[in-house]
Amino acid sequence: MMITKYSHACVRLEHEGRVLVIDPGTWSEPAALTGAEAILVTHEHADHIDVLRLAGLGVPVYAPADADIPGVEVPGLDVTRVSSGDEFTAAGFRVRAVGGRHAFIYGGQPDCANLGYLVDDRLYHPGDALHIPDQPVETLLVPVHGPWMKLDEAIDFVRAINPARTFPIHDAMVNEKGLASINGWFGHATANGYRWLAPGETA
Repeated sequence: MMITKYSHACVRLEHEGRVLVIDPGTWSEPAALTGAEAILVTHEHADHIDVLRLAGLGVPVYAPADADIPGVEVPGLDVTRVSSGDEFTAAGFRVRAVGGRHAFIYGGQPDCANLGYLVDDRLYHPGDALHIPDQPVETLLVPVHGPWMKLDEAIDFVRAINPARTFPIHDAMVNEKGLASINGWFGHATANGYRWLAPGETA
């Protein structure tokens, strides 16, 4: 499986000519969607879904059943609603949805649906939550910064899952100096193949 990281939480997965994209939001590059056959959306926030861009794409979009996605009625947008525990095939990849709710920022807000996705029983994208799945994970996409989390929570998340390799996501709110500090902490505190990918870089 080839993994290409795009800005913020957007990740493109390719295998044997198949292309699956997770969380192509308004902060990610349009190039992430070139040739995409299906889209996974973890939750309704604009930094994780760009409705108008997806409507023009014309491919299946999978999103949480309880998500309140503005503009989802746009013609040409084919959304399949999924729930935690659902298993399905998207762009030829086997997917299992896990988790359920977005992490709280302050005062119990926001409270919206958030699903993590396990792809081919190997890769895990948790969206905006730190839900630990009930199975081993080979490749973890770890959120490293957001108003809903602390760095120590993200490090503990990696250590609890104990993947073979770890790539950071949810990093667009951090400048270069802050990112260097975050990368240093993960490299020091985990032994799980942590590697930061620049937007457009592939692993």
